[in-house]
Amino acid sequence: MRSVLEALESMGSKRVREDMGKRFGIHTDKAWGVMMSDMQKLAKAIGTDHALAQQLWKSGWYEARMVATMIADPAKVTPKEMDTWCNDFDNWAICDTACFKLWDQVPHAWEKVPVWARSEREFVKRAAFALLACLSLHRNDADPKALRKFIPLVKKAACDERNFVKKGVSWALRGMAGTGVDMREEVLALAEELASSANAAERWVGKDVLRDIKRPMIAKRAEKRETKRAAKKK
Repeated sequence: MRSVLEALESMGSKRVREDMGKRFGIHTDKAWGVMMSDMQKLAKAIGTDHALAQQLWKSGWYEARMVATMIADPAKVTPKEMDTWCNDFDNWAICDTACFKLWDQVPHAWEKVPVWARSEREFVKRAAFALLACLSLHRNDADPKALRKFIPLVKKAACDERNFVKKGVSWALRGMAGTGVDMREEVLALAEELASSANAAERWVGKDVLRDIKRPMIAKRAEKRETKRAAKKK
């Protein structure tokens, strides 16, 4: 582990560290300021190493934790480990990277969505919806039947005014809309309802979702996913 930490520290830049907060809203107490591309190259060179990922996570360094999400083995991730890492989140970048680099491949990931959605902690709650978005986008088992049960959960969270939560809710709905024609219609109806709400956060979510899913490419994506599912059933 020490050699990895030393490598990351050597790649650090004061400018990048300052930009993390000023330009990208990534705020964390322990960071060297390493470019994402450099972290990805290092992770690729290391390969899958779950034990090392666990050690890197415990170091507390932002970049070490980012690399950890890239080298961890999805097959070895436990529910308890997911909770531990999730409770450590202190910014949106590590939260989202864990969701789309690692947890969307974990078999039991679905069960974490409703659990984390009940949390009052901003980045734990964001993780619920970031994970739902990533599962919708990347998993073959993300069909309308599996996703429909999450609609009430997303609707309930749409009134949360915290920036990273409402953006996570929007992302989840946009991801769900691309999984099938009927699901897109359901999300569209909910987004229109939210867009006309008296609650400012709900209006923001509704309008943000509508801007995205009304694009032709989202309709085509939904049709493509549905056609692909139908072909597999034959």
